[in-house]
Amino acid sequence: MPAPAAAAITADVRLGYVLRHFALAYEAVPAGLIGYAEYQLPVEIADCSGDFFQGQQPYAPAPNYREWVGRRVPFFFDAQPAAPLLDRQPGRCRVNADLISAAFYLLSGWQEYFSDTRDRHGRFPYAASVQQRYGFVALPVVNYYFDVLRTAVEHVTGQALRPRRWAGNAPFAAFISHDIDNLRSAWKAPAKADLKAGQFLRFGQRLWRRLTRPDAWDNLETVAATVAGYGARSTFFILPEHRPGADGTPNADYRIDRHLWRRFIHLASSGSELALHGSIGTATDFAQLSSEQSESLTEPAQGIRFHYLRWEPRQTPMQLEALVVAGLRYDATLGFAEHYGFRHSYCHPFYPFDFVTGQASRFLEIPLQVMDATLHHPNYLQLQPDDILPALRPMLAEIERFGGVASVLWHNDHFDPANTMTGPRQFAEIMVYLRQRGAAFLTGSQIVAEL
Repeated sequence: MPAPAAAAITADVRLGYVLRHFALAYEAVPAGLIGYAEYQLPVEIADCSGDFFQGQQPYAPAPNYREWVGRRVPFFFDAQPAAPLLDRQPGRCRVNADLISAAFYLLSGWQEYFSDTRDRHGRFPYAASVQQRYGFVALPVVNYYFDVLRTAVEHVTGQALRPRRWAGNAPFAAFISHDIDNLRSAWKAPAKADLKAGQFLRFGQRLWRRLTRPDAWDNLETVAATVAGYGARSTFFILPEHRPGADGTPNADYRIDRHLWRRFIHLASSGSELALHGSIGTATDFAQLSSEQSESLTEPAQGIRFHYLRWEPRQTPMQLEALVVAGLRYDATLGFAEHYGFRHSYCHPFYPFDFVTGQASRFLEIPLQVMDATLHHPNYLQLQPDDILPALRPMLAEIERFGGVASVLWHNDHFDPANTMTGPRQFAEIMVYLRQRGAAFLTGSQIVAEL
């Protein structure tokens, strides 16, 4: 892992990055209204970050908590907790917390860029995050900061700001995706169990079915049809490498032969999206990543998600930025494997911050909030089947409240009817909820086009 190298993160840099995303979160945001005191603008932000952004400390001082629109929200860089959050005067409004610095801190991923902590898969772990430390992983805190700014702008302009709408007039969007890691292995665990139990006849029957029938996980068309039944389109992230990574982590259990490729093409022609599932090592190996992006699909992939959600903040964004000229438009990796919620405390797509250049990247990040394995894996949450939707519903309601994008990853092997923990029934419950709430179901490329 290389040492962190960052351009000067000045107040102007933070202000420009944050206000760009504020303008994307609402419709017709007036420019030139928000700034620090020296800007002498109608909405004045308290400058409370001191010299924090001149250093490389990953963790900001502990936040203060304030009540805002019925939520207890953590405010970083809040030096005047006893003062009202908004000080309104005719034609002017002062925000008595440094929302620009706080939003930049969370949205840019400052904590993981400057932290050296990584898990065994090379990921910044949830356990090391401020979201875990202060208990707000399922709260889109940056959206609440933006709601404060919205209130201040509405006060000085007398005009309402409406959250952005999707696909015409939908209140929020949903991005339904599937990482295609396994197509050939549904039989393995039951077969091993048969051998261990001495059930040799049953093992033989299972092996015969494996040789004469499609594997239960070889179900791409079923997945696409199931998703289409809810008025949605699937985005399939295809894993091109079948050999294990250098560290022994498995990649795909299949090879992309001519027959499988024809099936992928048929899925695409039927309305599904094909994207790249970068194999083990590609998050830090540009040559390998570039080869997979340009050669694994009939044309360079517009979207990517890295296998095992691997992402090295000091390398991966720069690699993806270099692929923009070759057609890359979005990434969909950034979520915590260990917990559902908001890794960057934001429920909208955003442009990742490039610490080396001090500018926003050109590719869009569609952050991941829900992954099937997170919900019941023995290393993660271990939710019971009937508890999954109730656990997710408050988070999904936050996304709807702010007009964001609900990103749901459901692997194709979890559509196996034998999976009763995070299987077809639990997926159906989530999809029914999203449809009833009026979500616009969009592919990754459609989300990019909307923005």
